Amino acid sequence: MSRGRFSGFRGLLGGRGGALAGIDISSTSVKVVTLSKNCRQLESYVSEPLPQGAVVERNIVQPDVVGNAIQVALKRGRIQAKEAAVAVSGSAVITKTIPMPADLSDNELENQITLEAGQYIPFPLEDVNFDFQRMGPVPNNPGQVNVLLAASRKENVEGRVAAVEMSDLKVRIVDIEAYAMENAFSLLPAPAGMQAGEGVAALVDMGASSMNLHVFQRGESVFTREQAFGCRQVNDQIRQDYGVSEEDAEAIKRGLMPQPEEYEERILSPYRENVARQLNRALQFFYSSSHLDSVDYVVLAGGCAAMGGLDRQIQQAIGMPVMVANPFVAISHSSRINSTELQKDGPALMVACGLAMRGCS
Repeated sequence: MSRGRFSGFRGLLGGRGGALAGIDISSTSVKVVTLSKNCRQLESYVSEPLPQGAVVERNIVQPDVVGNAIQVALKRGRIQAKEAAVAVSGSAVITKTIPMPADLSDNELENQITLEAGQYIPFPLEDVNFDFQRMGPVPNNPGQVNVLLAASRKENVEGRVAAVEMSDLKVRIVDIEAYAMENAFSLLPAPAGMQAGEGVAALVDMGASSMNLHVFQRGESVFTREQAFGCRQVNDQIRQDYGVSEEDAEAIKRGLMPQPEEYEERILSPYRENVARQLNRALQFFYSSSHLDSVDYVVLAGGCAAMGGLDRQIQQAIGMPVMVANPFVAISHSSRINSTELQKDGPALMVACGLAMRGCS
């Protein structure tokens, strides 16, 4: 079921070998997902908050703190997996598709890529982790094959590996967030009147400090763009308007505490309008840089996706179907998982789910 388009950075263990814990490390939390071997059941999931400053702009600043949060999450979730998949953000990765002779063996291809990688990577090769994968024949040239080369500075990769391996887990795969998102996207149902995999979908992943637009055509990623606009603005506004702590602001946002007076008018409605504006701008940028001039529907993911009324307000603003992502809606889940909580948490688990899918057979 997993597309497995990107196998992991060179120097780490890639390929298959059993169930994986998909671990998504963001600036606010560590999220862990495990699936059954056939990806047809959610076995466990857990989210452990991180203190502010542990991860800054996708970089792990305090690996001990992150590693401890992962250990706590594994214990809370009673997670038995021995290996993990993690991801680096697209902004930390350089990708390039290059044509190579189709008749090269895997070893020959690896040697050739290693020789030529310096042409495409603007850092000394000893400072980066890189990997590659065959993508298919070059159109109208059967003698060549397109090869995807991906590279990231070692500090981006090794920081995540070190944090995870402070627990008893071994990192088998380091992936790219956009590819993990593409895996999870394959689990989402299509809107009414459409078949799964049809049309063009815009998936909006709303994190604490950034909003990522992923556009999928027939289920495959064709565009990704990140902009600085995130859910943290909601927390900051709650704290400013109501004088509460960061913990209480998060609880209010997630509906775990009663909403203060005029919360809808002062916080929710302005934020929803801002999201709609930001999404419109991102879509206009996509249209201007693509041969596509429209999308068929929008999918909301991330920590703020399930915020009350956000899908309805965006749908009204942009005039197309909008749905909230939940990669687990079409698969079963363990009896110890609370269905109501999963419905709330599902939109924020897309990357972790997509990483866990790398262990499916």
